[in-house]
This record gives sequence, C-alpha cells and structure tokens, in this order.
Amino acid sequence: MFLHSVNLWNLAFYALMVFMATLGLWDVFFGFEENKCSMSYMFEYPEYQKIELPKKLAKRYPAYELYLYGEGSYAEEHKILPLTGIPVLFLPGNAGSYKQVRSVGSIALRKAEDIDFKYHFDFFSVNFNEELVALYGGSLQKQTKFVHECIKTILKLYKGQEFAPKSVAIIGHSMGGLVARALLTLKNFKQDLINLLITQATPHVAPVLPLDRFITDFYMTVNNYWILNARHINLTTLSVAGGFRDYQVRSGLTFLPKLSHHTSALSVVSSAVPKTWVSTDHLSIVWCKQLQLTTIRAFFDLIDADTKQITQNPKKKLSVLNHHFIRHPAKHFEENPAIISDLTGTSMWVPVKVSKWTYVAYNESDKIYFTFPLANHRKIYTHVYCQSTMLDTNSWIFGCINSTSMCRQGIDLSWKAELLPTIKFVVDCEFFKKETRTIQLPVTHLFSFGLSSRKVLLNTSGLFYNIELLNFGQIYQAFKINVVSKCSGVKEEITSIYKLHIPWSYEDSLTIAQVPSSTEISLKLHIAQPENESQVALLKMYTSSDCQYEVTVKTSFSQILGQVVRFHGGALPAYVTSSILLAYGGQLYSLFSTGHCLEYATMLDKQAKPYKVDPFVLMIKFLLGYKWFKELWDVLLLPELDAIVLTSQSMCFPLVSLILFLFGTCTAYWGGLLSSTSVRLLSSLWLALKRPPELPKDIKMISLDLPFLTIVLIIVSWTTCGAFAILLTYLYYVFKIVHLQASLATFKNSQTVNLKHSRRNEKKSNHHKDSTVHYLHLSANDAEDSLRMHNTVINLLTWIVLLSMPSLIYWLKNLRYYFKLSPDPCKPLAFILIPTMAILGNTHTVSIKSSKLLKTTSQFPLPLAVGVIAFGSAHLYRVPCFVFIPLLLHALCNFM
Repeated sequence: MFLHSVNLWNLAFYALMVFMATLGLWDVFFGFEENKCSMSYMFEYPEYQKIELPKKLAKRYPAYELYLYGEGSYAEEHKILPLTGIPVLFLPGNAGSYKQVRSVGSIALRKAEDIDFKYHFDFFSVNFNEELVALYGGSLQKQTKFVHECIKTILKLYKGQEFAPKSVAIIGHSMGGLVARALLTLKNFKQDLINLLITQATPHVAPVLPLDRFITDFYMTVNNYWILNARHINLTTLSVAGGFRDYQVRSGLTFLPKLSHHTSALSVVSSAVPKTWVSTDHLSIVWCKQLQLTTIRAFFDLIDADTKQITQNPKKKLSVLNHHFIRHPAKHFEENPAIISDLTGTSMWVPVKVSKWTYVAYNESDKIYFTFPLANHRKIYTHVYCQSTMLDTNSWIFGCINSTSMCRQGIDLSWKAELLPTIKFVVDCEFFKKETRTIQLPVTHLFSFGLSSRKVLLNTSGLFYNIELLNFGQIYQAFKINVVSKCSGVKEEITSIYKLHIPWSYEDSLTIAQVPSSTEISLKLHIAQPENESQVALLKMYTSSDCQYEVTVKTSFSQILGQVVRFHGGALPAYVTSSILLAYGGQLYSLFSTGHCLEYATMLDKQAKPYKVDPFVLMIKFLLGYKWFKELWDVLLLPELDAIVLTSQSMCFPLVSLILFLFGTCTAYWGGLLSSTSVRLLSSLWLALKRPPELPKDIKMISLDLPFLTIVLIIVSWTTCGAFAILLTYLYYVFKIVHLQASLATFKNSQTVNLKHSRRNEKKSNHHKDSTVHYLHLSANDAEDSLRMHNTVINLLTWIVLLSMPSLIYWLKNLRYYFKLSPDPCKPLAFILIPTMAILGNTHTVSIKSSKLLKTTSQFPLPLAVGVIAFGSAHLYRVPCFVFIPLLLHALCNFM
C-alpha cells in the first residue's frame, strides 16, 4: 500500500537521493588514505596501580578512579610512594579507557631509560568508567571537579621531594581535552596547577552532536570563559586533530579560537606534524607511534634542568611545541641557538659556480664546504633552493658574512630549513627566478561535476615549484589533483614529494610518489579561508630535474557530498523531522477538509517542499542584520538562529540547506516505508501467535487502564530515567497500532463470511466485554484512516526516541552506581509526552474529524517545521520540543 501511493518518478527521485547520500557517506567513512600509523608496543607488561583517594572523595565519585601507569621494574619501584618524576595526567574521552595511557607512557619510559633516568615522567590516568560524555553532557561538570581533586592528590604524592612539582601536564583525548579546559572555569581552581595542556582529537568549537542542553551549556561556559579571560590565561595549549581519517570528530572542531591577544595556543592536524605526516582516526591518535614519539620528544625538551620539572617559561614552551609540531628544521631543539657560527678547521673548500648542482654523499670522514658565490647569479636569478637528504641534525647551510675565498663566519640558515621525508643521501642546489617556479592554477567550478578540468605542464628541469590554487578556500569545495610524471633516461627509482600547504591553518598534507607515476591527491579543507586572508593555498612540489610533470585539477562531486555530510550530517535529524511534520500537517488538513486521511507517502510528496521552510529561515537571518529586529528578537527571549551559528563557523553556503532537506525528505520516505512494513510484519506475527482480534465496536478515548498506565510511566520517569519512560511509551503506542493493524487484517479476511455467522461472533465477543455506552462506531475505512495517521505519528515518535537514546544508554551503563539519572534532559519531555501518547494510542480519526480544534492543529506543523530548521539543526535537543506540540494538539482534539 505504501509503495502504491508513490509514483515512479518520485520513487526514482528517492532512489537518486539514496545514491547521492551513499556517495557522501562513502567519502566520509572510506574516502581517505590507509592507516599509516605504526603500532606502539610495550616492551614489558603494563601495570596500572590504583591510587588511593580520600574516603569522602571516593564516596562522592564512586564510578571514578585514578591510576599510575608503569612497566616492569619501574612499576615495582613506584608501588612504594612518594614519587620522584614529572607528573603527567591523561584524561580519556567519550567511552575512553584509562588504559589508553599505555602508548605514550611506555614510549616516555623507554626515552627515560635511554638517558639513564636523568629525567623521567610519571603518567597518571583517570578512569571515567567509559562514560558517553559526547552524547550526554550531564556528567561533564562532575568529571571536571573530579580531575581537580585528582591533580591535588597527584601533587601530594611528591611531597617532601627535593624537586617536588607544583603543577602537572595534561594530555586529554577527545572530550577529556574539553574537561581539562573546563578546569579553569571552576571557582577554586588555581591556573598554576597546570603547566601544559595537549589535546588529541578534542572538539573544542562545538559538540559533535548537541543532544542535550547540558553539553551545549558546558561548551558555552568553557569557550566564553577562555575568550573573555584570554589576556589572563597563560596556559600553553596544543590541539592535535586526526585529519580526514577521523570521521567521529572532524578536524575543524578541534581548532582553538584564534585571538590576537592569546598567542599561547596552537592547533595542528596530525598530517602536518613533522616526523608524523599521517592522518589518524579517533582512536589511533592515542597509540600512533609517530605522533606519540613527537609528543614525548617535546616533553623532554620542555624540562628545565634547574627544577627538573617542565619549564614555567611560556616562551620556551611555545618554541618547543612549534619546533616539534609546526616546523621542524631537522635539528635538535635549542632554546637560544647560536645564529652566527665560526667556520674553522682544515675542511676542504670547493667553489661551485654553476646554477644547478648535485652532490651524492659517501662515507667521508673529512668535512667539505661547498661555496656558492652569489655575485655571479644575482643579475639572472632571484632565489636559491637547496635540499639535503643527509638526515643530519647538525647545521648544514650558512650565509657567509665575509666575501673572501674562505668563509670564516656564517649565519646558520639551517634553522630556517624545513624537514621533509627523505629517501637517499644527496644534496641538490639550484638558482632560479621566483616567477618561473610560481604557477597559478585556478580550480574548476563547483558545478562542473568533474566533466571539465584545468592543467599545467612543468616542463623545466627544476627541483621545486609552487602551484597557487586560485579560487580555493571554502569547505564545500573538493577536487581531485592528478600529478603525472614522465622521466627520461632514469634507471633507478626517484622520489618526488607533493605538499598541500594551507597558509591560514596548520592542516598541510604530504604525498610521496615514486616517479615516473600517476598520483591522485584529494583537495579539500578542514577550515575555510578567513575573509581577511589574502594568501592562497599552495601545492608545493619537490621534484626531480630528470622528469616532467603535468598537474590536472577537476571537481570531485562525491567529495563535495562528503564535505556536506562531514560538516552538516549531524543536522539531518532536524531536516527529517521537518519533512515528517509537513506531511503530518497535510494529513490533518485532509482529514479536516475531506474527512479522510491520505497516505503518508502521498502527503510527503505534496507537502515536504523546501520552499515552504528555507525562505522563512533566510528571511529571519536577513532581518536579524537590522538592529531594530535584533532588539525585538532579544525582547522576545528567542534563541540565536542556528544559521547564524553556522555562519560564524564559516559553515554556511546557499545550497547546503536544500541538499539536507532533500536528504531529509528521502530519509523520511524510506523511514516511513520501514515503519509501516514493520507494523504489518508484527501484526502478521500477532495473528500467527494469538486468536485473531476484531475491530473495536466502541471507541473509548480513556479506558479504565489508561490513567493507571500513565501514572506508572510518569513515576518511572521521575524515579529512573526520562528516556526509559519515553521508550516504554513508544513501545506501548506501537503495540496499540499493531493491534489495530491485526484487527483490520482480520476484518478484511472475514468479509466473505456470512452475515449470520458474523453476528454470532460479534455477540460472543461482546459477552466478554464490559458494558459501555456506544459513542462511535469504527468502520474499516475509519480504521485505515487511523492507521495512516498513526504511522506518521510513529515516524515522529521514532525520532524522539532516537534523540533521547544516548541518555538512556548512559543511565543503563551507570545503573550499578546511580538508580536515578541526574540531571535528566528528557524528564520534562517525558512528563508531557506520556499522557499525550497514551491518549493518541486510543485515538481514531472518526473521533476527531468533527473537532473544532482540528483546523488549528493542522496549521501548526508548518511553522513548527520552520522552527525545527531554524533552531534545531545545530541544537538537536530542541527537535522533540517542536514535535510534541502538534501531538499534544492532536490529543486535545478528542475533547474539543
């Protein structure tokens, strides 16, 4: 019946939407590089020593614990307190385990062994009971307060030591990083207790899924505090994102806000971190060996030799983090490096007068200095480029101060160098004009759909090229770059490096190619280009002089859809609900105007149109630009428009709402098909297991058991969890609809039975019923109308249940500690929804078609559908608030 109500064109459209959504989902979940992270292994068995907390603290937080990580002899030695090292506290994230500290802790232990434990770190880890804090924000404040107590407990373990620490360093994974930032918002917290904060894949900007107001309020409190008190926050903070492999937390959410007066914060994507150069998923970021090695190197460089603790000098801390995570010059970190060096000794001096030069290194014991007289090249060339693959941590390139044949002093230019992956030992240098190596390549138009392309040919024998990617700077742009290299007279393998450089954010990525070859590079952004940013994205090509390169760029439609899903997929439930509300309103109006309820799919096709919703949202956004309208808006205490929130995050572009609406309508259609099919299957199962029911001859809005059931469910909501009561209400409603479907099926199958036999069954059936007054009679047509309406209500109620499910899962997971969920985001909704759905479960269209309230009820879903998009797309917890209003009015139609 459901499919019959949709014509073939609409069915083809819904199938096309499924195909497009699949392309976008495929790009998000599979359209990235393979996992190139090396696994970090423990050399000895890891041990987690539980730190005894004060009894009052343990009683206040029964589900939380504090552990000290150790291995082998180190673990045995440190079972006897106090400790003597440098404390580091690891905070796990959403559903994270305290045991995730083992990777960074083990690498730090090996590093300490290498220097005979001159310095060593003690890694602590908090057990948050693997709580789902990314989905339920009610425990974030509790976790923050517990971490504060843990820090004080940790510092007491060093009491009486010669070099006792006064602060701890914190590594926070996922939501653990946000909890660490929230410490500063506590009234009694001293900022000096934290000397360094490193967050890994932490969504700092906004929650991934804002499913309750507690999590959005927590974010607002933390971010507002950091912005308003930026001048007084001296905490050096580093945020590391996972890149496109991390589909759980997109990297754009991990970037700390850039404030002109707060320069102690850095944000970087793991693919741009020197010596790491890989994208990590949400879990591998804590065990990726390349990244953890970089982190531990930074930790040891941060140690102050005098205090044997992490330095308190903010300038040094920022310099160390820049050295290891932003730009590594292939030299060991030095706090005050010597800029001018004396070039003395018996080294051989070799002058080089050609414009292009290559030197292959062998095992030579003596130093050789190669000099490049600049006077010979200044008239022809503007720049010189040198690359060395010696992997030497000493200085290797200097700018000579004097102009004699032998250079006595030189400015150390090695600190200006940039570390890149290397293959063979060789030094290359060349002089060139900048304009010959800088090539502009405009990207193709967004709507070219990959049918057209633009290309450039690099046919000169250069070692380095800068390709400026013009007109590229928005998050919804996505392209494929294809680099084809052709080499002549080359017998051995040659390596070329292609680096995508984004000047306004540290999200660079490297691609290593063996030439000759054809290499494909994905071109898309985590952060949109700021309005005041004039620099363009660059493709830096480190090439071979023996090869020619052809660079082609074309639009990737699948990756554009992937960007839509990546940045806006979380808003899809709001658009699905909006479409269902429009269809629901159409059904109510058809019942009012014709006396019959049309099919859900038919009304979805007629009513779910984007022009009924989007223009109103855009008009409100436009009017909010005027001061008088904004003042009126504030007087009415209306929340901020979600479209404005998205615009502030550079996430808004004209077509995204249209695409999401189409995806939402498609999801609403297939969801409706699934729910109606499920009801039919369950009714068939009912008939197979039980004696066939009959259509109710009397329609009673309030049966004897209804008030009792309502009171029981409200008590359940009050004493346990609101989401649990909502789920029970949903199951009750589905049971009533399945029963009605089974009754209708039985009635249709028995229509061929003779009238006499039918009356006898009716009399026998009525013998078992309570004597009631017959108000209304339910015919087969009325039952079908009621089922159409009920199926739509089930679709709406399903999304309410899905959006409340995280708090239910959280409650079930912590049931052994807390019988009552507090705070409970779903409790107010449950109190209203329970009696509403109890009444609707006994409501039939025949009982409301003559209601005076029906016309008004049918007009409410349209403005509510607009409200869902305007206020619920970035705040999903508001969506049920817009859904229960028409349901409540629908229920009231029974009495008015």
